Amino acid sequence: MKPTHPGHLVGVLVIVALIAWAVISRVYADLPLMPWTAIPTVLLLAIGEGYSGWVTKARIARKPGTKPVEPLAVARLAALAKASAYAGAGFGGLFAGFALYTVQLLDRDTPRTEFFVATGSFVSCVALVCAALYLEHACRIPTEQDEADQRD
Repeated sequence: MKPTHPGHLVGVLVIVALIAWAVISRVYADLPLMPWTAIPTVLLLAIGEGYSGWVTKARIARKPGTKPVEPLAVARLAALAKASAYAGAGFGGLFAGFALYTVQLLDRDTPRTEFFVATGSFVSCVALVCAALYLEHACRIPTEQDEADQRD
């Protein structure tokens, strides 16, 4: 499995944001209010993935006091990281498109509230993408150069 390229994630985010903006501009009045619960949920996922990356990196490097990690567990974590990065980019694009549409309606109460919810959700999705990329990086097998740097 190849590492996730951040440019692909940005591309997914931009394309989904433009599609979401185009759709939302036509059906905004018919949509229900956006729930704020995505913000803490996605932030908790980001914290969990960031912590998993930190622990996995220490276990792969065989730091003192850590147990060796199973190769299959690392493969599963890498797959989770890749999926989370793309899901975070997709949902981040959806929230960005929503924020782009509602930013022009900030003089009204409901769109203003939805703008802040969409922006907070977008930021939490960006945090998830960053945590997923860190977890994916942590799942890499250290090269000989990395091991030599750790000994110094």
